[in-house]
Amino acid sequence: MRREIFVQHRILSAVTRVEFVSAGMSYIALRVRWCNIIVLNVPAPTKGKCGESKDRIYEELEHTFDHFPKYHMKILYGDFNATMGREDVFKPTIGNRSLLQESSNNYVRIINFVTS
Repeated sequence: MRREIFVQHRILSAVTRVEFVSAGMSYIALRVRWCNIIVLNVPAPTKGKCGESKDRIYEELEHTFDHFPKYHMKILYGDFNATMGREDVFKPTIGNRSLLQESSNNYVRIINFVTS
């Protein structure tokens, strides 16, 4: 299997590390002027997948995140197949600007991960 990360030539000198964690998960670490940035690409847990399969993806995500230095800026990138609702419990984190009333299970998972 061939895996690639494309980087614009202007920022190539800022790349300090590229790692393919699993078949879908990868990250690139950058050293920029004022900080270090890690961009983590995560595979999408589709709506049709079972809860156990989604649990494995989030466990792998947590395990990978735990190994990053705390002081690095982290950007989580991916299509999480999540729909945002207007539940009161999420208002302090994301507000209530949604067209939908209820969040999907995938959305609850990603919010729980991000807030932890």
